[in-house]
This record gives sequence, C-alpha cells and structure tokens, in this order.
Amino acid sequence: MKIKVLGSSAGGGFPQWNCNCRNCDGVRRGTLKATRRTESSIAVSANGEDWLLINASPDLLAQIAANMELQPARRIRDSGIAAALVIDAQIDHVTGLLMLRERDAPLPLYATDAVWQDLCTGFPVGVILSHYCGVEHHRIVLDGSPLTIGALPGVQIEALPLSSKAPPYSPHRAAPERGDNIGLVITNLQSGKRVFYAPGLGAIEPHVLAAMRCADLLLVDGTLWTEDEMIRLGLSKQSSADMGHLPQSGPGGMIEVLDSLGVQTVRKVLIHINNTNPILVEDGPERRVLTEHGIEVASDGMTFEL
Repeated sequence: MKIKVLGSSAGGGFPQWNCNCRNCDGVRRGTLKATRRTESSIAVSANGEDWLLINASPDLLAQIAANMELQPARRIRDSGIAAALVIDAQIDHVTGLLMLRERDAPLPLYATDAVWQDLCTGFPVGVILSHYCGVEHHRIVLDGSPLTIGALPGVQIEALPLSSKAPPYSPHRAAPERGDNIGLVITNLQSGKRVFYAPGLGAIEPHVLAAMRCADLLLVDGTLWTEDEMIRLGLSKQSSADMGHLPQSGPGGMIEVLDSLGVQTVRKVLIHINNTNPILVEDGPERRVLTEHGIEVASDGMTFEL
C-alpha cells in the first residue's frame, strides 16, 4: 500500500497568495529556509496505478502534474484517480472535485451523509458535476463497519467521527452533525499496517486516541504552533480551538499527545500546516523541538509504503 502526500499545507497554501507574514515573505524572498507547499490532500494505492484521492484541494491540477503516478497514460484520455473520498465539505478539500469534470464516467465519491448534503446545497459541487461527468455517491456510514473500495483491493478503510464544525455555507453550520468531519484508519490487510489520517483534529476523544495508538503511521493536524498564533499575528480573532485545530505546543497540545502514545515504532507526521506556523522554517527552533520528539513535518511529494 502506498500513501502519497499531494499537498501538505492548510488553506491558502504556502506562501499564501495575500499574506506577508514572516514565513510567506521569507520564502518569497529566499531569506528563510522553507519549502513551498500546496493545499492538503493525499492519495492511496494498492497497486501503484489506481489511486483513491482523499480530499481534492484547489491545487489539484498542479498536484496531478507534479505526481506522474496519477497519469498512467494507458489510453488517450486517462487518469490514475479511480475514486475520491472527502473527509469534510470545506473549500480546501472539495473544490478540486470540479477539476475532474472531464471524466468520461461518473466520479465515484465517498462522503458521509452530512458532507454529501453540503455538496448538494451550500456548496453544490455534486449538482454542478451532474452537468458534466456526474457523481456516483457512496455513503460513508459511521457505524464502525469497514469501507471497502473497489480501486483498493486488499485495503480497508474505517471512518471515525471527529468533533468539528461544518463549513460556513453548510445548512447545519450552527448545529453540527455527526459526520461533518471524519478521520480515517487505512489498513493494508496483507501486512496489517495501519495509517491514521486526520488533518483537522480539534479534540483527542477516546476513540481517536485508540486509533492513534494502533497506527504505524500518523498523518495528523499540524495547522498551528500555538493556541493564539493567528490572534497574536493580527490575522484573525479566532484561536486554534475556535478554528477546530489542536496546536502543537502547550499543555494538551499535539506534541504532548504524540509523546503520550509511548510507541517507538510509529511514524509521526504533521500535515495541513498553516502558512504562519514556524515549523515551516526548516532550521528554526520549533522544527528542532519536533525533531527531538521524533515528529516529522509533511512535505508535498512525500511517499510512504506500508
């Protein structure tokens, strides 16, 4: 089983198009040791040729161009993307679905009922694509039963509900529903190796912690370094918690959570990194702290085999 990081940044990418924070300005000018990133998305394959796209960011076309595996060129019109799965209905994770409109068959799309409702109302991607390739919706039911996807033989996916908010355009923004945001446990049934993927984690609930403890690879929320990062920089009035993300530092932060797992063999990787986060500076003190704790920072193109 292969896991490919297509994009590792939070919304807006890095550098963000309209931001002149220290990180964004520094990477543009070449005064910081930092690497550009596109918006968060991964792809999973059992055979290296057919891929499940997990989240479709606005940067999808650039990500396809940067990853030749997604274009196997078996016929005149072709794609390695056999199906898509979205963990929420946020712009960052579903806008790229519109870029797949030239398909010659309906797009198999896996989503919870709550997310599918958003994609048919507040942000009607499903309705729009019905005028092009069409969408074949497959329900993700949060009853503990595994999800089997035809394009991934020998791979099992389990969806876990996460505490979060629906997007601002969602009909249930003010009344969150189970399934607005999910994490995924992806298992190679042959090797028994597991990946836990959750780019947006606002709280470490018992079932989430249990999934993290059983994983061989963690791809988890790396959005912000501190709880007040955006407020302190004058970029937002919202804290990390308000935005639905657990900061890395401080009591109860992601570093402390990952340290508590007590598993030396698990690979711990932060993904969905906001442009303001100082861990983007490769020779900075925050990156050194992560290294001391055995935590990596995802970058575009990073590949894992389990």
